[in-house]
Formats: sequence, structure tokens, C-alpha cells
Amino acid sequence: MQRSNHRYVYFAGGIVVTLTLAVAAKYLAMLPVIGIMGQLVLAILLGIGLRAVAGVPEQAMAGVRFSGKRLLRAGIILLGMRLNLGDIVQAGPKVAGIAAINLVFTLFTVYGLARWLKMDRRLGLLTACGTAICGAAAVAAIAPQIKATDNETAVGAATVAILGTVFTLVYTILYPYMGLSASGYGIFAGATLHEVAHVIAAAVPAGQQGSDLAVLVKLTRVAMLVPVALILGLIEGRRERKLHHRMKLSNGAEGYAAETEGNRERKKLPVPWFIAGFLLMSGINTLEVIPQQLASDMITLAYLLLAMAMAGLGLGIDLKTFSSMGRKPVIAGFIGSVFMSLLGFGLVHWLGLS
Repeated sequence: MQRSNHRYVYFAGGIVVTLTLAVAAKYLAMLPVIGIMGQLVLAILLGIGLRAVAGVPEQAMAGVRFSGKRLLRAGIILLGMRLNLGDIVQAGPKVAGIAAINLVFTLFTVYGLARWLKMDRRLGLLTACGTAICGAAAVAAIAPQIKATDNETAVGAATVAILGTVFTLVYTILYPYMGLSASGYGIFAGATLHEVAHVIAAAVPAGQQGSDLAVLVKLTRVAMLVPVALILGLIEGRRERKLHHRMKLSNGAEGYAAETEGNRERKKLPVPWFIAGFLLMSGINTLEVIPQQLASDMITLAYLLLAMAMAGLGLGIDLKTFSSMGRKPVIAGFIGSVFMSLLGFGLVHWLGLS
């Protein structure tokens, strides 16, 4: 009984560690310059740093992994409260078109670059989704769909966040020379930057009008997380079926057993309940069936849970592994981000929104 109690204490201790790091990341995100990175990325970096400096007891890792997986899904569900689907519809087809074109173009471009650089398929997908959709939150949502490892998830999230920080600073410096109106710049920033935090920071020079449009365009991209996650889940299921079929042909009875097990897994895969929950929360927010203050509190809780999950991922990362895996994603993400910026700038002019 005493040993069991100790296990629960360590489990709770692991969760408390991730909570502490998440809260610390929230306050760090309020600081100038460093705050551009956002709470989620800072939580990952704090987790990596704590493991490198002090380590984490193995007994506490069960609680850390609980934060990294279970609380992650809860955070994604609550994040749906950020979306008002009615606002996205009212923004008009041009705004939605820019968001969609940029997203699809960037997904294929970054993933193509990742494969050209001979990156692991899953890490390439995470980097592409994080760059194209909504940074670390997209990486966290897509990772379970493609069965990415904790290392791949943390590297993908950190990569797109660091790149987004660099591009945010560049946008802010170049804004006076872009020749865009406040609204045009807001649309451009929302269509091309990585994290919601990056968009908010970059849009400050454009005033209230530019900032509102920037966030709206960004949230249009966030809404596209749902179909992308569903499509990737179905593709992953199809890929597993083909793999198990090959095993059946090559290994006879053993392959058949593996294929049967694969069929069981496949039945679970196409229904990503946390993505469905994200969409449900978006619908509730759109219908305004709960008070605005409560919706705001739920969004704050969502980011806290996501930050705890990111801290959990960071605590599971060996710094040597991170440095060895991170070079190629940065190259692919950087080139893809440059192309996305150029395309977004061109679309704003071409569609007469500049």
C-alpha cells in the first residue's frame, strides 16, 4: 500500500512540475521580445532546460507523460473556443481564399523540402503543418494522428515557433516599406505567420483595424486544422493497411496476425475525438451559448493545458537528440516560410486587398 501511495505522489509530482513550468512560461511570455515566442514554445524550452540541468526522477515521468498526452487533448478541445465560425464566414471569400491557398501551398512545399532533405516522414509532416496552420498548437494536434514520437513533436513545435519569431521581427521592421495599408498588412501577417502570438505581435504597428483582420485571417487558418487532421488520419490509416498487407504477403501467418492487429488499430484511428471536440467548442462559441467571460477563461485554461503538455514533451527530450534532429526542419521550415511570405504578399496585391 505504501509503495502504491508513493507512486501516486510521484505521478502528481510530475504533473505539478509541468504546471509550474507552464505558469513560468506564461509570465515569461509577458516580457518584451522573448514574449514573441509564446507560452507554448517557452514551456518546451523550459522543460528541455530543466531536464538538461537537474533531470527528472524516473518515477515522476508517468505524470509528465500524462500532461504530454492526456492534457494535450483536453487543451486542443478547449482551444476551439477561440474560433467564431460566423466571423470567418463574414470575412468574405477573398480572405478565406488567401488563408486556404497559403496553407495548401506551404504544406506541400515544406513537406516536399523535408523529403528532399531526407527527413523522417513524420517530422516533415509536423514541420509542414506547424508552418502552414498554427505553429505549436497544430504540431500538437497532428502528432497523435500520425503517431509521432515525443522527440519529433517537440522538435517540430520548437522549429516553427523559432522561425515564426524571426519572421515576426522581420515583418515589424519591414512594415513601413511594404507599401501596404493597415488592413492589407493585417491580412498579410495573418495569412503567413506561424503562431497566433506571432500574428498579434507583428500586427501591432498596423493599429486596431490591422490587428483585428490579422487575427481573423489567422483563425481562419486555425479552423483548417480540423480537415487537415482528419485527412492525415485517414492517410495514415491507409498507409498502415498497405504496410500490414505487405507483411501478410511476406510473412504468411505472422503477417496475417499483424494485419488483424492493424485492422483493430484502424478502427480507432479515423475518429479523432479531440479534433471533434475542438470543432464542437467552436460551434458553441459561434452560437454564443455561454458568457463571453467564461469563454475567455476557457481559452486561458486551454493554453495552460497546452503549455503543460509542451513542458511534458520538453522534459522527455534529450538535448543531444534535439540538436541532432533540429537542423533539417529549420532549413525546410525557413525556405517554406520565405515562399509563403512571398505568395501571401502577392495574393494581397492580386486580390486587391493591399
